[in-house]
Amino acid sequence: MKCKNKGCGREIDADSVYCKWCGTRQVREQRSKSTAHTPTARKLPSGSWACRVRVNGQDVSITRETKEEAIAEAMAIKHGLKAPEKNRTSMTLAEAYESYIKSRDGILSPSTVAGYMRLRRNTFQRLMPMKLGNITSEQIQREISAMAKGGKAPKYIANAEGLLSSVLKQFNPGASYDLHLPPKRKPDLQKLEDGDIAGVLAAFRGDPVELPVLMALWMGMRMSEILGAEFGDIDGGRLHIRRAVVIDADNNSVVKDSAKTYAGDRWVDIPLYIMALIRADGRDSGRIVTFTGAAIYKRFVRGMERAGLPRCRFHDLRHANAAIMVRLGVDSRYAQERNGWASDRMYKQVYSYTMDDQMAAISRQMDDYFDNKMSTEIQEAKKQQRV
Repeated sequence: MKCKNKGCGREIDADSVYCKWCGTRQVREQRSKSTAHTPTARKLPSGSWACRVRVNGQDVSITRETKEEAIAEAMAIKHGLKAPEKNRTSMTLAEAYESYIKSRDGILSPSTVAGYMRLRRNTFQRLMPMKLGNITSEQIQREISAMAKGGKAPKYIANAEGLLSSVLKQFNPGASYDLHLPPKRKPDLQKLEDGDIAGVLAAFRGDPVELPVLMALWMGMRMSEILGAEFGDIDGGRLHIRRAVVIDADNNSVVKDSAKTYAGDRWVDIPLYIMALIRADGRDSGRIVTFTGAAIYKRFVRGMERAGLPRCRFHDLRHANAAIMVRLGVDSRYAQERNGWASDRMYKQVYSYTMDDQMAAISRQMDDYFDNKMSTEIQEAKKQQRV
């Protein structure tokens, strides 16, 4: 046969697809049914990516966090390498929670998993038997409003809604919900004032829990960090905070070989007085503090009551440490590094507070300024009247 290119027109083999002289295609190539066709992925309002393929006469929708994951999953299902998953929207919310928590077990802290389990048991209970595809914004909002009316703190509600949103995003990513949460409230901290600090030092001097109390108040350590600290973490006069003891979902103590956050892995100087307490019993290996968290807390509460000091949580000692740094004018960058906060906001808005005597001193300074201005203005007015 002749080449179909009129400019060529040469004789070529009858079954040629391309002309061997000019390269012009002679016939349209037929794509085999087995030829791979890459599905098209589209981005959903939630930020996830979705692909749709047809398998055995049925449309199968695949949704994943990234475009590449969605296409790869769709290709695997289309070519029989993987069976299509059960429609996720037919899962109940309870099943979705359990799958979500299980998939993160071993990655998240045991205490975080325990917190998720408590939220699973105590929040959105009316929605748990429902299928994901049937849950509406109105139903979720009713549950949120019921929690607010029941006296739950805004932070608790925000945590519950945050977990719910993460679960729904993973197992029903195409859906969107319009929700409103109660406004945040300023933390109701039990403030330890400047005079209380001296009272705490006196109340626990010589007490069995003096060491953990001072590690929290003086060194700014979390309870989990105090329980996780070992003699091997001491180098010279410094302590490497890199381990924590937390409570898991079964209420058991678990050693976590990492700090609470990336910023929580840090070195802190050990004051000489505290170092003397650490070395007092002659041990040089194992845990520095051998009490359990519950035992420390009970002794702490009793000690505060005996001394007539404000009743507060053990963690409030860490807040007091932040307040002392504010009082001393410590730059937030150094405070953040010393106490292992992940952000400047945690130090300024969550942990630190102002002490009343300092606020009174500032008020006096402001009063003196305006009293002086008022006196000057009155004197000037009298002078004008004489003129």
